[in-house]
Amino acid sequence: MRIGSTLGLLLLLSGCATVRTLDAAKPGAPIVYSGTRLDWYSLNGGCCPRDRFGAEAPKHAALDLPASVLLDTLLLPLSLATALGLRLNVQGGL
Repeated sequence: MRIGSTLGLLLLLSGCATVRTLDAAKPGAPIVYSGTRLDWYSLNGGCCPRDRFGAEAPKHAALDLPASVLLDTLLLPLSLATALGLRLNVQGGL
């Protein structure tokens, strides 16, 4: 239980890659599985995540990767629609 809580806290403190890329608004940035791709890019020594994804990679990309895969999978219908150019008029935030 304690290890799970510690890992969860680390993920919250470092930020989730998927959440970071949701509002990046970088032209040409990946949309489908963007957070997962940002984590993978960081793990493989990518030099400039802000230039490619419009967001900084989390400090602990290996810990963030499972959560990003899960969230990217849940958001897959919306990201596919966006990548295909469909306008769903979905708005978020407060």
